[in-house]
Amino acid sequence: MACFYLTYFPTHPILRSERSQCQDQFFVLDLVSKFVTNMVGFSGGITSWAAAKRIAEREGTNGMALVFCDTRIEDPTLYDFVREAADNVGAPLHVIQDGRTPHQIFRDVKFMGNARIDPCSKHLKRDLLDAWRERNGSPQWTVYNVGLDWTEMHRVRKLRSRIAPWMARAPLASKPLLSKAQVIEWAKSEGLTPCNLYDEGFPHANCGGTCCKAGIAQWELLHRTHPDRFAEWEDNEQWMLENVSPNAYMLRDRRGGETTPLTLRMLRERIEKHDRENPCLPMLSADEAMDWGGCGCAVG
Repeated sequence: MACFYLTYFPTHPILRSERSQCQDQFFVLDLVSKFVTNMVGFSGGITSWAAAKRIAEREGTNGMALVFCDTRIEDPTLYDFVREAADNVGAPLHVIQDGRTPHQIFRDVKFMGNARIDPCSKHLKRDLLDAWRERNGSPQWTVYNVGLDWTEMHRVRKLRSRIAPWMARAPLASKPLLSKAQVIEWAKSEGLTPCNLYDEGFPHANCGGTCCKAGIAQWELLHRTHPDRFAEWEDNEQWMLENVSPNAYMLRDRRGGETTPLTLRMLRERIEKHDRENPCLPMLSADEAMDWGGCGCAVG
């Protein structure tokens, strides 16, 4: 059985689960943590499960650790999937968190994340993963595995450059090459239920369908599927605009050949006006409909 426990940074080194059947395994992990050979960035996204599953099938689970960074704003079905997927892989699950949400990070660092700079990812994912790897592995024998696939080798190269001399690999970049749809079907054939965000049309399942790097298409979809989450981000962006900087916006409007600021409030008002006046026509331009932005936040 995969075990679930919390490692909090920076104040509490380890908080163990109360599930008594896991205590012995936790104890052994603490003593031989330097023998982690395969660390998997287990984001809750479908490809992170597939990467771990492929390793388990080819190399076994001895020395494997599944590490999930909890941003505290994930979709409820993602948390369910993380636990079920870890049990399916058969390796210990480690849940680490900074304790803050992306909104709290933005306020603390006095900067609104955007497509170019993502302080939320740095503090809530990259720094935590790097610290966990340093504490529990060694560059000599620990491989950091990620759920990037054969279409994202540029991100794999970037990751390898950032974490050198640590080794990094993307199991899904090797044959057989699979599409995300095929990976989802594979998970379902294993009896797993992927995060609902995929069925809703989101390209990734992280941060509850939100992301400071998301494009207009993703924010428009979020407004229609989870207006409460959109409203929370709109309110927080507005707070940043009023209290930190008039440039604290995430999106840009590039219609008409000009680039102008586009706040979430402005986007919401545009969506509402469209739905009132032209509900039968597409809301987004052809270029905007392709603007999903990029995630890859744990890569850096």
